[in-house]
Order: sequence, then structure tokens, then C-alpha cells
Amino acid sequence: MRHNPSTVVVLAGQPREDVLSAVGRSLNVVLVRPELPAGGAGRAGGGTAEGETADGRIEVAAVALRRAAAVSAPYVLVAADPLADVAASWQAMWSLTAESHGSDEFELRAAEAMATWRAKRFEMPDYYLVLAEETGAGPAGALEPVGAHEAGAAAPRPDFYLGPLRAVRPNRVAVAAGASPAAQADALLSELGSLRHGPWWPALDEILRTVRGFYPGALAESPAAGQASLLA
Repeated sequence: MRHNPSTVVVLAGQPREDVLSAVGRSLNVVLVRPELPAGGAGRAGGGTAEGETADGRIEVAAVALRRAAAVSAPYVLVAADPLADVAASWQAMWSLTAESHGSDEFELRAAEAMATWRAKRFEMPDYYLVLAEETGAGPAGALEPVGAHEAGAAAPRPDFYLGPLRAVRPNRVAVAAGASPAAQADALLSELGSLRHGPWWPALDEILRTVRGFYPGALAESPAAGQASLLA
């Protein structure tokens, strides 16, 4: 568990630049962006730079989290996640529109993240925050994580953060929804003020065990449902 006065929040996925800029103007928030290797353009939310390796992406995110831990501010938002490749490979396994994916890629990314975590290169943040788009149709508020749709897909792909990660510690994964970037930024700042307390994260290997055993159908059934595993 981290020991610093700030609340460190990782922005899951690839938040838009205009959302980051709006949030970064808040007096109570310090925005930490990933420091990309020389020559890497990257993306606003810590996406992939051309030629960047998975190990390199994890280290860039780990450095951003370490920088965040040294900041003194009410809230520190980090636009990079050392579990981003784990999330992407898990979501790819359950994609219905892409070619069939096995578990090899997921296991590789999980092993890379575990090695970095065991080397104490990063700790879990206080919270993950998922930006979602309000579609205005559908049940339960019709929220979709930003970037959740794949080309040709009729429905959003399963989301790592709102699925298995939230199942591990429901109070440590929050959602900020808005119909526009400005509304998402407002919702994000509002959500920071209502983050719920709860147990700290378990060890990363325990988190990954939950990920392996999580069935995406549980998202449509109930929070406790679905422990079938694609990796069994």
C-alpha cells in the first residue's frame, strides 16, 4: 500500500486530449502524463508509440506512477497504466469480431506486468477511473467506456476495468460518464469528490487469478455471476 497524502487515480484506456486538458486546469488536480522515449510521439492517454515494446510501455507507465506518488496535491491523475497491455490482451481474447484469440498473449502480458510489480517498479493506484460515453439509449444509463466499440461490432467489447478489475475491488474502480468531452471532464472532477473508501488492492497475482477466472457474461448477469474461464 502506498504511503503519500495524495489520492492517485489512473485514467483507464485512452482518454481524449481535450478531456485531459480540461481536467488539468483544475486547482485540486495534478495531471501526470507519461514521459515517452525520445522520438516517440505516443498518444494522449499513454497509448503506443511506434516501435515501443510492451516492456517499454509498462516502464513508461510505472515511471508515471512513481512520479505521481511524489506529488503533493489532493488528487493526482495519471494518464498511463502499467496494466494497459494486460487489459488489451484480455479484451482481445473475448472479442467476437476479431480472429480467434487464445490465452498466450494475455499470459505473456500478465507475466511482464508481474515481473515489473515484483521488482517494485510500480504499485497499484488508489483508484482506476473509467471515462464513459452516455449514448442516450439502452438500459441502466447506457454507458460505454470510451473506445469500447470495435469496427463492425454490434455491441461494446468486454471491458477489463469494469469487469474483472472491478470485481476484485468494486470501490476502487469508478466511472465518469458524459455525452461530450466537456461533460466527461465535469463528471470526472465530480467523481473525484465522491470516491468511496474500501479495502486496498490484493497482490497482483491474486488480481490476475480473478482476471483468468472472470467470464464477461457476468457483466450482463450479475456482479457475482460468471466464473467460467477461457483460460481453464
